[in-house]
Amino acid sequence: MATRQSMEELLVRCNEAISYAENQYEIANRQEHYNANEYTDAQLQLEHVYNDLHTMDHSANQQQREQIHRMRLLVTQLQNQMTVKLH
Repeated sequence: MATRQSMEELLVRCNEAISYAENQYEIANRQEHYNANEYTDAQLQLEHVYNDLHTMDHSANQQQREQIHRMRLLVTQLQNQMTVKLH
């Protein structure tokens, strides 16, 4: 079973990656392609946390799985937005 602390740490990392990606997405909307490295880095961070969520899902209890599922939906939605926005 996933420990509470490991879940909290993962959710914090996810929220940080989402926040960073949203920020880079907004910058890309304003500056076109001038932040390509940061934009790609944000996409990579989202991919890493998505994979971490998938890994954590295997050892989570039902309540934790629900949290993981909601977070995966948020990450996937942002990944899709960023992919469509690719410059």
